[in-house]
Parts: sequence; structure tokens; C-alpha cells
Amino acid sequence: MGATTAQRLAERDYADVVLVDIVEGLPQGKALDLNETGPVVGYEPNVVGSNSYEETAGSAVCVITSGIARKPGMSRDDLLTTNQKIVADVTRNLVARSPETILIVVTNPLDAMCQVAFKEAGFPRERVIGMAGVLDSARFRTFLAWELGVSVRDVTGFVLGGHGDQMVPVASNTNVAGIPVTELIEAERLAEIVQRTRDGGAEVVKLLKSGSAYYAPSASVCEMVDSIVLDQKRVLPCAAHLQGEYGLDGIFVGVPCRLGATGLEEIIQIELSSDERGQLDRSAAAVRELVEVMGL
Repeated sequence: MGATTAQRLAERDYADVVLVDIVEGLPQGKALDLNETGPVVGYEPNVVGSNSYEETAGSAVCVITSGIARKPGMSRDDLLTTNQKIVADVTRNLVARSPETILIVVTNPLDAMCQVAFKEAGFPRERVIGMAGVLDSARFRTFLAWELGVSVRDVTGFVLGGHGDQMVPVASNTNVAGIPVTELIEAERLAEIVQRTRDGGAEVVKLLKSGSAYYAPSASVCEMVDSIVLDQKRVLPCAAHLQGEYGLDGIFVGVPCRLGATGLEEIIQIELSSDERGQLDRSAAAVRELVEVMGL
């Protein structure tokens, strides 16, 4: 996924990109390939591949994708202890060289790994954000567009909560060209689409058999990077460290966030139905359990 993200960012033509991997030759080879693509596609950024963190010094944004990937039958939570150690080490190395950077965490289990990066970095919450809600919302919008036979561009909706089996697709705030989706799709069928959204990552893993999704996740990361680097002020669902918002405190959970040049600029609080609020609380409780297991 990291290489695909690097490709998408290079093609945006607004910043140099550094790829870091522990496998000798791998990031260097991918970087060379991406640089040689520039004359054809028409972009100028320099892409560097490295097995160390020195070349990342002074980065404005760092995207953490390191960790073991899911295999068929594994939940995101099964990755917990291994990826905790990896993310902690990566965070320390990045922050030591780029103390003013903004961290975007992608490693699963996402919300718990955000907590790891937040603790290790010692940054204010504005500069540690998790990518999950953009991806989950994209999956939700895709399935709704297919169901209704409409352009996905006209489907607006959020998926909040933890990036796991208890994520919360917010049907009450989802619409197609302004028409509430609850008026367009029967409740039973809508519930099936919500469940497919929750299983979206596992569905891809099951089909691939070796590896997990990376096209949609990388696109989702880049939407966040765009909003930060270009100061677009986009309101996107991201994992943020809540400090009382939505009645939750001291934990990373997916909520609507305004992203700009300084990172997380505002957490937007939207009205939820009582059922959705209960789902959000249960999702947050599941995240908190993982954080407690890690001893954070």
C-alpha cells in the first residue's frame, strides 16, 4: 500500500516523496521505477527509496503504513501486539527527524495504532490522525451507488467509530443528491449494505487470499494529505483523539474532521440517532479494550 500511496502522491506533482522499508533494495527499486515514470505521466517530484530514516528529515507529513497485513481469517485486532511494536519504533524514528511533522496512521488495528503513535510522538492531537473513515465511507458510498444505480459522486455519507467490525455507517446522515438514503432503500436491505461495509476489508482479503486492499486505502490517504498540504479545509471522517466530543474522552475514534495546514483543525459534531449513538459508544468501547490490552 505504501508504494501505491507514493505513486498517487508523486502524480499529484506538489511534493517530493520518500519511501522507507526494511527490505534492502525494495524501496530503492520502487523509487527508481516511479522516477522513471515522471517523464511519461508528466510529474516532477523526486522519489527517494531508503532503508533508513535519514532521508525523511524535515517531512511535512509522514504516513505510517508499516506492519504485518491481514491474512484470510484474521481480524484487524489479531495484528495488535506485533504492529504495536512496529508502529512505536517507526514513530520514534520519524519524530526524531521531523519534529514538526503531521502523522497519518494507516496500520491496523487503526484506532489502537493511533494511540501508540500519539503516545510515542508526544504531539498535540492536531498532528496525529488516523486514516479509516475516508476508506470505510468510500466503501459505503460505492455499495449504495451500486444498489441505486446512481453516480457515486452523488452519494454523500459518513462512516464513524472504530475501524473494525463495530464501525458505524451513519445512515441518518447519508443522502443521494440531498434525498435521505433511508427514503430510497428499505431498512432491511440498507442493513445488509451496512454489514457489507463493515466486512469490506475482509471481503477483499478473502478474494486476494494473500494481501489486503491497497488501491482504495492509498486513495483515501491521499485525500487527507491533499487537504493538509494544500490547506483545503476538507471535512473528512478520520480517527482523532477525542477530548469530550461525542461524550468520549482520551481515545481515538473515527469522527468528521476538518483538515488543513496544521492538521486536525476541528472535530465536527453531527446529530446522531439514538441507535447510532449507542453504536458509536460500543465501537469506542471495543477500541478502548485494545488500548488497555496494550497497556496504554
